[in-house]
This record gives sequence, C-alpha cells and structure tokens, in this order.
Amino acid sequence: MADILTQSTGRRKESVARVRLRAGNGKATINGLEIDSYFGRETLVMLARQPLTVTDTVARYDVDATVFGGGKAGQAGAVMLGIARA
Repeated sequence: MADILTQSTGRRKESVARVRLRAGNGKATINGLEIDSYFGRETLVMLARQPLTVTDTVARYDVDATVFGGGKAGQAGAVMLGIARA
C-alpha cells in the first residue's frame, strides 16, 4: 500500500467523506468503485474533481474516498471539499 500523502474530511448537507490523497497518476475511487461508475453522471464527477482540475494536479494524485449519507450530489460536494482541504 502506498503511503498516504494527506487525508481530510469533507461534509456537505448530510454527506460525510473521508478523502485520502496519494502520489499517483490520477486514479479516483469512491467506496471501492471507480469515480465514474460510482457517481454515474459526468457533472458529479467534474464537481468532485474540481479542486484538482483548478490546481492542474489531476494526473499527480490518486484519490481514495469513503463517503456515506445523503444523496449523490451531496456526496460529490463532500468529496470535493475533502479534496480541497487535503
């Protein structure tokens, strides 16, 4: 297992996400699934990855998140905030 670079918690509405960033090549998993298959909508994937897109670091970090509570939109917002804090 790769060393954890940093980890943080994001909250949005009723959703809570624990986000871990590692040096890597841009792979993102949410609750063990690829981010595209977990959220299912491109807008939610873009929302969740927004902090990495803005800082141009999408390809430098792997994201591993555990999220629960709320709906998919709230979960995407919680992941986004967790990535931004990390």
